[in-house]
Amino acid sequence: MMKCKINRNAAKIMKEMLESEEAEGQMLRVIVTEIHGNHAHYALTFGTPTEHDEIVHTDKDIDVLLDTRDKDYLDGVWIQFFYVPEEGFQIVNPSKGHPNHF
Repeated sequence: MMKCKINRNAAKIMKEMLESEEAEGQMLRVIVTEIHGNHAHYALTFGTPTEHDEIVHTDKDIDVLLDTRDKDYLDGVWIQFFYVPEEGFQIVNPSKGHPNHF
């Protein structure tokens, strides 16, 4: 069973994203955009579950799609949203090193 944590700020923004017209009928998905050596860069997109996805339940009542083919990088991701020093998401996998801001 894969794991994903989100902080309160991220949960608030992610709920707003899911209520947008763009999200209709879809879920939030964490994707790996690049892999550098032992760490990856991540992004949030919308998607519908495929046979390769695991629907991961977070402690903030938001379900997130994680592709099992990228399990090494996605299992254990931590999604945070910060308002300072600038607004944006930070997604990091504590077992894989550097944070990723967007």
